[in-house]
Amino acid sequence: SAKDMKHRLGFLLQKSDSCDYSTAQGKNEKISSSQRISQEEVRKWADSLENLIHNDRGLAAFHAFLKSEYSEENIEFWVSCEDYKKTKSPAKLSPKARKIYDEFISVQATKEVNLDSCTREKTSRNVLEPTLSCFDEAQRKIFTLMEKDSYRRFLRSPYYLDLVSPAGASCGPENCKRSHTHTLDCNSNIISPCA
Repeated sequence: SAKDMKHRLGFLLQKSDSCDYSTAQGKNEKISSSQRISQEEVRKWADSLENLIHNDRGLAAFHAFLKSEYSEENIEFWVSCEDYKKTKSPAKLSPKARKIYDEFISVQATKEVNLDSCTREKTSRNVLEPTLSCFDEAQRKIFTLMEKDSYRRFLRSPYYLDLVSPAGASCGPENCKRSHTHTLDCNSNIISPCA
Protein backbone atom coordinates (compact mmCIF):
# COMPACT_ATOMS: atom_id res chain seq x y z
CA SER A 1 0.00 0.00 0.00
CA ALA A 2 1.03 3.63 -0.37
CA LYS A 3 1.31 4.02 3.41
CA ASP A 4 3.71 1.06 3.63
CA MET A 5 5.80 2.47 0.77
CA LYS A 6 6.01 5.87 2.49
CA HIS A 7 7.06 4.19 5.74
CA ARG A 8 9.76 2.19 3.94
CA LEU A 9 10.87 5.31 2.09
CA GLY A 10 11.21 7.18 5.38
CA PHE A 11 13.38 4.36 6.68
CA LEU A 12 15.50 4.31 3.52
CA LEU A 13 16.08 8.02 3.57
CA GLN A 14 17.55 7.82 7.05
CA LYS A 15 20.15 5.27 5.98
CA SER A 16 23.78 6.30 5.75
CA ASP A 17 25.13 7.56 2.43
CA SER A 18 26.76 4.21 1.70
CA CYS A 19 23.48 2.31 1.70
CA ASP A 20 22.38 0.24 -1.27
CA TYR A 21 18.73 1.05 -2.05
CA SER A 22 17.96 -2.43 -3.30
CA THR A 23 19.00 -4.25 -0.13
CA ALA A 24 18.26 -1.60 2.49
CA GLN A 25 14.52 -2.25 2.53
CA GLY A 26 14.74 -5.49 4.46
CA LYS A 27 17.14 -4.35 7.17
CA ASN A 28 16.20 -2.84 10.51
CA GLU A 29 19.01 -0.69 11.80
CA LYS A 30 19.05 2.08 14.38
CA ILE A 31 19.62 5.43 12.75
CA SER A 32 21.40 8.26 14.51
CA SER A 33 20.04 11.79 14.29
CA SER A 34 23.21 12.88 12.45
CA GLN A 35 22.07 10.80 9.44
CA ARG A 36 18.87 12.78 8.84
CA ILE A 37 18.42 14.54 5.52
CA SER A 38 18.67 18.31 5.47
CA GLN A 39 16.01 20.29 3.66
CA GLU A 40 18.77 21.91 1.61
CA GLU A 41 19.77 18.44 0.36
CA VAL A 42 16.17 17.57 -0.52
CA ARG A 43 15.62 20.91 -2.28
CA LYS A 44 18.63 20.23 -4.55
CA TRP A 45 16.81 17.15 -5.86
CA ALA A 46 14.32 19.49 -7.56
CA ASP A 47 17.12 21.26 -9.47
CA SER A 48 17.87 18.31 -11.75
CA LEU A 49 17.49 14.58 -12.14
CA GLU A 50 21.31 14.36 -11.89
CA ASN A 51 21.23 15.89 -8.39
CA LEU A 52 18.52 13.45 -7.37
CA ILE A 53 20.06 10.20 -8.61
CA HIS A 54 23.66 11.04 -7.72
CA ASN A 55 22.57 11.32 -4.08
CA ASP A 56 22.12 7.94 -2.37
CA ARG A 57 19.04 9.05 -0.45
CA GLY A 58 17.57 10.77 -3.50
CA LEU A 59 18.15 7.64 -5.53
CA ALA A 60 16.40 5.57 -2.85
CA ALA A 61 13.43 7.98 -2.83
CA PHE A 62 13.15 8.00 -6.62
CA HIS A 63 13.45 4.19 -6.76
CA ALA A 64 10.64 3.83 -4.20
CA PHE A 65 8.48 6.24 -6.20
CA LEU A 66 9.13 4.37 -9.47
CA LYS A 67 8.38 1.09 -7.72
CA SER A 68 5.00 2.51 -6.67
CA GLU A 69 4.36 3.23 -10.37
CA TYR A 70 5.63 -0.21 -11.47
CA SER A 71 8.41 1.39 -13.55
CA GLU A 72 11.49 0.80 -11.41
CA GLU A 73 13.24 -0.98 -14.30
CA ASN A 74 14.32 2.41 -15.67
CA ILE A 75 16.32 3.49 -12.63
CA GLU A 76 17.59 -0.06 -12.07
CA PHE A 77 18.91 -0.11 -15.64
CA TRP A 78 20.57 3.29 -15.15
CA VAL A 79 22.21 2.11 -11.90
CA SER A 80 23.37 -1.13 -13.56
CA CYS A 81 24.98 0.88 -16.36
CA GLU A 82 26.75 3.13 -13.86
CA ASP A 83 28.06 0.07 -12.06
CA TYR A 84 29.08 -1.54 -15.35
CA LYS A 85 31.17 1.51 -16.32
CA LYS A 86 33.23 1.02 -13.15
CA THR A 87 34.26 -2.52 -14.17
CA LYS A 88 38.05 -2.77 -13.88
CA SER A 89 38.67 -6.27 -15.22
CA PRO A 90 38.26 -6.74 -19.01
CA ALA A 91 37.38 -10.40 -18.30
CA LYS A 92 34.28 -9.30 -16.37
CA LEU A 93 32.94 -7.01 -19.12
CA SER A 94 31.34 -9.71 -21.24
CA PRO A 95 29.43 -11.54 -18.46
CA LYS A 96 28.28 -8.24 -16.90
CA ALA A 97 27.20 -6.86 -20.29
CA ARG A 98 25.29 -10.06 -21.05
CA LYS A 99 23.53 -9.92 -17.66
CA ILE A 100 22.42 -6.30 -18.22
CA TYR A 101 21.34 -7.09 -21.77
CA ASP A 102 19.32 -10.14 -20.68
CA GLU A 103 17.70 -8.31 -17.78
CA PHE A 104 16.84 -4.98 -19.45
CA ILE A 105 17.36 -4.91 -23.25
CA SER A 106 16.43 -8.30 -24.70
CA VAL A 107 12.85 -8.67 -25.95
CA GLN A 108 12.38 -11.42 -23.36
CA ALA A 109 13.95 -9.29 -20.60
CA THR A 110 12.33 -9.60 -17.19
CA LYS A 111 12.67 -5.82 -16.67
CA GLU A 112 12.63 -4.61 -20.28
CA VAL A 113 13.22 -0.88 -20.64
CA ASN A 114 11.46 1.19 -23.29
CA LEU A 115 13.99 1.71 -26.10
CA ASP A 116 13.43 2.48 -29.76
CA SER A 117 14.37 -0.32 -32.17
CA CYS A 118 17.50 1.50 -33.46
CA THR A 119 18.98 1.93 -29.98
CA ARG A 120 18.04 -1.63 -29.05
CA GLU A 121 19.75 -3.04 -32.17
CA LYS A 122 22.86 -0.90 -31.71
CA THR A 123 23.12 -1.98 -28.05
CA SER A 124 22.65 -5.62 -29.08
CA ARG A 125 25.62 -5.29 -31.47
CA ASN A 126 27.70 -3.50 -28.82
CA VAL A 127 27.19 -6.34 -26.35
CA LEU A 128 28.77 -8.82 -28.79
CA GLU A 129 32.11 -7.06 -28.26
CA PRO A 130 31.51 -5.15 -25.02
CA THR A 131 33.38 -2.01 -24.03
CA LEU A 132 32.79 0.25 -21.01
CA SER A 133 30.66 2.50 -23.24
CA CYS A 134 28.49 -0.17 -24.90
CA PHE A 135 25.34 0.88 -22.97
CA ASP A 136 25.93 4.66 -23.13
CA GLU A 137 23.33 5.45 -25.80
CA ALA A 138 20.66 3.26 -24.21
CA GLN A 139 21.43 4.70 -20.77
CA ARG A 140 21.14 8.25 -22.16
CA LYS A 141 17.76 7.46 -23.74
CA ILE A 142 16.40 6.01 -20.49
CA PHE A 143 17.76 8.97 -18.51
CA THR A 144 15.98 11.39 -20.89
CA LEU A 145 12.78 9.37 -20.63
CA MET A 146 12.90 9.53 -16.81
CA GLU A 147 13.81 13.23 -16.86
CA LYS A 148 10.86 14.19 -19.07
CA ASP A 149 8.31 11.90 -17.45
CA SER A 150 8.68 10.18 -14.09
CA TYR A 151 11.06 12.75 -12.55
CA ARG A 152 8.45 15.50 -13.05
CA ARG A 153 5.77 13.32 -11.45
CA PHE A 154 8.14 12.51 -8.58
CA LEU A 155 8.52 16.23 -7.77
CA ARG A 156 4.72 16.52 -7.50
CA SER A 157 4.34 13.30 -5.51
CA PRO A 158 4.01 12.81 -1.74
CA TYR A 159 7.35 10.95 -1.91
CA TYR A 160 9.05 14.28 -2.53
CA LEU A 161 6.61 16.83 -1.10
CA ASP A 162 6.41 15.08 2.28
CA LEU A 163 10.19 15.24 2.56
CA VAL A 164 10.55 18.84 1.53
CA SER A 165 7.72 19.89 3.88
CA PRO A 166 7.62 17.26 6.64
CA ALA A 167 4.65 17.09 8.98
CA GLY A 168 5.38 19.06 12.11
CA ALA A 169 7.97 21.32 10.46
CA SER A 170 8.02 24.58 12.36
CA CYS A 171 7.20 27.01 9.61
CA GLY A 172 3.99 28.93 9.28
CA PRO A 173 2.32 30.29 6.15
CA GLU A 174 4.19 33.59 6.54
CA ASN A 175 7.63 32.01 5.93
CA CYS A 176 6.79 29.00 3.77
CA LYS A 177 5.61 29.17 0.18
CA ARG A 178 5.34 26.42 -2.40
CA SER A 179 7.31 27.38 -5.47
CA HIS A 180 6.74 26.36 -9.08
CA THR A 181 9.35 23.60 -8.68
CA HIS A 182 7.44 22.11 -5.75
CA THR A 183 10.13 22.87 -3.21
CA LEU A 184 9.47 24.65 0.04
CA ASP A 185 11.08 27.85 1.22
CA CYS A 186 11.43 27.25 4.93
CA ASN A 187 13.73 28.08 7.85
CA SER A 188 13.85 24.47 9.10
CA ASN A 189 17.23 22.77 8.47
CA ILE A 190 16.63 19.14 9.35
CA ILE A 191 13.90 16.82 8.18
CA SER A 192 12.41 14.84 11.03
CA PRO A 193 12.79 11.07 10.70
CA CYS A 194 9.69 9.26 9.48
CA ALA A 195 8.28 6.90 12.08
